[in-house]
Amino acid sequence: MTTETAIDVFEENRPLLTGVAYRMLGRVADAEDVVQDAWLRWSRADRAEVREPRAYLVRVTTRLALDRLRQVKSRGEAYVGPWLPEPYTTDFGDTVPDTADRALLADSVSVAVLVVLESLSPLERAVFVLREAFGYPYAEIAELLDRGEPAVRQLAARARRHVEERRPRYDVDPAQRRKLTERFLAAATEGDLDGLMSLLAPDARLVGDSGGKAKAPVRVLFTADKVGRFLAGVSSKNLLPDMTHRFIEVNGGVAVLVLSEGRPDTLFQLGITDGAISAVYIIRNPDKLRVLAGDGAPRRANSM
Repeated sequence: MTTETAIDVFEENRPLLTGVAYRMLGRVADAEDVVQDAWLRWSRADRAEVREPRAYLVRVTTRLALDRLRQVKSRGEAYVGPWLPEPYTTDFGDTVPDTADRALLADSVSVAVLVVLESLSPLERAVFVLREAFGYPYAEIAELLDRGEPAVRQLAARARRHVEERRPRYDVDPAQRRKLTERFLAAATEGDLDGLMSLLAPDARLVGDSGGKAKAPVRVLFTADKVGRFLAGVSSKNLLPDMTHRFIEVNGGVAVLVLSEGRPDTLFQLGITDGAISAVYIIRNPDKLRVLAGDGAPRRANSM
């Protein structure tokens, strides 16, 4: 295999590798670092001995992501306030034409699922990602992770049960999400408490991720009354100079990026249940919003 061919093979598989690494880590920069490390391994490998380049690259990427995830877990890093995954665009375009496949990919990278995945062990997370998001057979996962197939099946069952028990259930109709997001944005911008209350489910919650680097609730807010009053109060203070916004698609659904003087300041996304807003996810951590800066065009996940 020539160097040029090796580059083509890697670039062909890059979306898949990025998808695996991002779901494993929930962080764009870390996922990109892992994929770059995988490229270094691939460029130095004796490729004449590699019979299945795709399997080799997935194995290397998964193991590198596992190592990084274990390092984070072992350091026991304290995060200030609630944690949400770093936003990643999921504009599949024409790369995933089938509706069922789109729904599966969008769900596997959704904020709700990634938050739950944070509570899994690194091995459980790896097995869940490979099995549920990408449909790898148990035997192949066992080979990728150097584990016996029975052990992999047990890990998969435990991870699946954990995720099913803890993940919230949201409506996924794109048109409905867009419509409610537009109405929510209008009410929140105007500080219209009654308008907000008409959209929020009684048990609505607000999760704000600032990492201690911006103003946001340091605890999850529960009930429509508390969420509505908080949002109306923020609007009344008119804190952002030269505020603009635009709609983007991140983590499988529509979101609103709020900019102040042209720079990303806040990203919010809604969880919809039975036609009402049951969750408001807000990211204000500037480190996580940096990926949306620059020319204003977020990096795309495509067929991840």
